[in-house]
Amino acid sequence: MKTLQIDSFWKLINEKLLTWLEASIKHLPNIAVAICIAIAFGIAAKITGNFAKRLLGRTFDSEQIVGLLTSIIKVAIATAGIFIALDFVGLRGTVTSLLAGAGIIGLAIGFAFQDMTENLIAGIAMGIRKPFEIGDVIEAQDVFGTVESINLRNTNVMTFFGQREIIPNKILFRNILTNYSVNGKRRIEVPVGISYADDPQAAAEVLTAAINELDFVVDKDDTGVFASSFGDSSINLLVWFWIEYPGEPGFMNARHEAVVTINKALKDADILIPFPIRTLDFGAKGGEKLNSMLKGSSRSTESSTQSADKTNHADNESSDQPSES
Repeated sequence: MKTLQIDSFWKLINEKLLTWLEASIKHLPNIAVAICIAIAFGIAAKITGNFAKRLLGRTFDSEQIVGLLTSIIKVAIATAGIFIALDFVGLRGTVTSLLAGAGIIGLAIGFAFQDMTENLIAGIAMGIRKPFEIGDVIEAQDVFGTVESINLRNTNVMTFFGQREIIPNKILFRNILTNYSVNGKRRIEVPVGISYADDPQAAAEVLTAAINELDFVVDKDDTGVFASSFGDSSINLLVWFWIEYPGEPGFMNARHEAVVTINKALKDADILIPFPIRTLDFGAKGGEKLNSMLKGSSRSTESSTQSADKTNHADNESSDQPSES
């Protein structure tokens, strides 16, 4: 009885193996073609990746972005080859299952690493748009400095205070970004006040000529001095001019030289930069100055003293006369 059961088992196994062997032999040409397709797509992925790396290297400054995009291109071509090979063999259901599984995995990864994915996409988008490059001076989110490196997830900025700031790419992509290097020049504004006794137009001509004598000033036709407002003690002027930026002597040194030049030019032209002045107005309704009030007070005091003296003198005289009985 046991011998018969073993024989039946072996018979079933042999039949199954023969069926598989026949199917393998039948699909052997398709398997060979599928392997050739996979190899061909692998070679195409490598060649295309090398070509794309050279092409992207001319477009993007970040090696990480170039490497990521190159890898994505290689994987996409190789995956397409594998799917075509599987479909050629007849495993279309397997291809569908793999695609569905890849979609679910990608969706799960997207939700789990949403912040990282957002920074990654922002880094790639900025690599395409190129709002700034390495070495540019930028300002964003209260960070002001020179770009040192651009990565997939963040950008490193060296501030002018000597600190390295790591800014997530999504912040640079979402918010307002100021690039001070893109135009190659920068405007410097210096406020200054002159007294109300001086002529603003004459002061503007003096300051314009003095600023344009500085060697680092460019676009001298655009140098201007404008009256901006009436201050408490002065007429406020705004002096502006352009310098090469980034360049020498630098923003801080250029502004320092401008302030020194403005001070000297106004002194030489006998134009006053006034100190803060306060005018005190007295009286219940105003309009009375302190010296007038002091003079009026002294006169009142003198008249009161004279009246008191006369009264005392009259009282003394009346007391000296003899009384009648």
